[in-house]
Amino acid sequence: MRAHRTPRAPLTALPLAAALGLALASPATAEPPGIPDPATAKTQLGELTVAPEGSMDGYSREKFPHWIEGPDNCNTRESVLRRDGENVQVGSDCYPTSGSWTSPYDGATWTRPSDVDIDHVVPLAAAWRSGAAQWTQEKRQQFANDLEGPQLIAVTDNVNQEKGDQTPDKWMPPAASYHCTYASMWVGTKHRYGLTITEAEKSALEKALGTC
Repeated sequence: MRAHRTPRAPLTALPLAAALGLALASPATAEPPGIPDPATAKTQLGELTVAPEGSMDGYSREKFPHWIEGPDNCNTRESVLRRDGENVQVGSDCYPTSGSWTSPYDGATWTRPSDVDIDHVVPLAAAWRSGAAQWTQEKRQQFANDLEGPQLIAVTDNVNQEKGDQTPDKWMPPAASYHCTYASMWVGTKHRYGLTITEAEKSALEKALGTC
């Protein structure tokens, strides 16, 4: 994890445009695939095994090899930046040269990819504590680079760093309007990989899904 940065104000519309009363298109926010609808998320939540968290013994981010190169010669981070951004242009090395990214966690929009983190919705350490410690390295790599489920999303870097490896009973996105979607993504990921949840985690997810 990179050093914490001083929070910045998001990019805003030009004052002239507002003064002229011009209609400004709302920027597209990041949206990974496979997010279950609220009803499905509630069903899946009821199917998850409730258990105390395991220990962090033996944990290392290196046990979840991530940002691996895909068949298109883009690594996972670059692929998510392309997917979740708007008007993204990339160079020959697949790294974005222009575009914008709107983080649904806080509503901020950025035009530099260095201001954007790719969040593991279920953090690697949280996955370790809820079952991934028993997985093979191959399965942990799949989890850390999953482009088919709702596990990876482009968000404001400072917000991602504040989240750390916390579960929903201890952290939720600053934008309360996103709690339903975030909970659905969390449940969908844990259900997809057969991970456990704690009682406190389940209660927080039920509360968030109740806002849908």
